[in-house]
Amino acid sequence: MGVECRYEVSQAAYVKLGLHALKYPAAPVNGLLVGRLADASSSPAIVSIVEAVPISHHPHHLPLLPTLELALTLVEDHFTAKDLSVVGYYHANPRRNDADLPPVAKRVGDHIFRYFPRSAVLLVDNKKLEEAVKGKYRDPFVQLYTRDSSKSWRQAGSDGNSQLALKEPSTNVVLADHVTTKKWEKIVDFDDHLDDISK
Repeated sequence: MGVECRYEVSQAAYVKLGLHALKYPAAPVNGLLVGRLADASSSPAIVSIVEAVPISHHPHHLPLLPTLELALTLVEDHFTAKDLSVVGYYHANPRRNDADLPPVAKRVGDHIFRYFPRSAVLLVDNKKLEEAVKGKYRDPFVQLYTRDSSKSWRQAGSDGNSQLALKEPSTNVVLADHVTTKKWEKIVDFDDHLDDISK
């Protein structure tokens, strides 16, 4: 537990989770992070997050274990052929000034941790996301949480970004461009699919 890792987030995963949060700004938004342990022999080990899978924007769906289990099973089945697995979870709070990791995020993180002991939870900082979309923020708009030896989720590093890196430095610029072209409208989460299975 509490294994020291560095987390690298691909542009695709980062932009998708940002667009998901922007599509439902008044709702708690969450999803799964898919990737792999890229280099276990390096110090620190590197977890590569290559994809974000939007799951929910309804406040009462994700805490339900059957919904989570179904989502995890479907995501694992889809990505196994690509040698990828669920390596974490992301969450955006519905309020702009709420930067606390909610209990549901901790519970989902604990569930994923049982299968991937280097799992991460990324919490969207809504204020930083707004600045990133305006082109005024270059650092990641997410805070990294990892599980420590006391089995608690703690923000990694003093600013939460010391163990977190974006693979492409222009990622926030790409996100801003996607916002101007309203690409968030194309984001479909598990809730959307349950409402309309054609999505």
